[in-house]
Amino acid sequence: MKPLPYLIIAFLCLSCSNKKTSTNKESEVQHDIVGTWKMIYAEIKKNDSLEVKNLSKSSFIKIINNSHFSFFNQDELDARNSYGGAGTYSVKGNQYVETLIYTSAEAIRNHVFTFTIKIAGDTLIQSGIEEVKKAGIKQEIIEKYIRIN
Repeated sequence: MKPLPYLIIAFLCLSCSNKKTSTNKESEVQHDIVGTWKMIYAEIKKNDSLEVKNLSKSSFIKIINNSHFSFFNQDELDARNSYGGAGTYSVKGNQYVETLIYTSAEAIRNHVFTFTIKIAGDTLIQSGIEEVKKAGIKQEIIEKYIRIN
């Protein structure tokens, strides 16, 4: 019995199961981002000022499934200060792009926001420039979330 056919079959099986293409890596990143995330830190840079969001009296969560995202901010002291939004997203490498479709803020409805993301364990870091001329928004953000589901 010649071992060569068995070696060829073993080689083919191993090469197929261990090979990672960029598409597989992108799918892994998209799969890693799916879940429910709670914001633990946020900073906003406008011109020469820096604002760190006070999260001690509010809860901000982001929910991401395979094709859509949503976010909700609940002010624990005044429900009138609560807001939310939702839409579609895509991930390519470390680029995360949201299209905000559902929001009460008409000036940013259907706007596309591009961010850089990093996922390390149960932590998601999202950063980028938010610019919506129609709404008078131009700011750099860094948001950190922990996975809660």
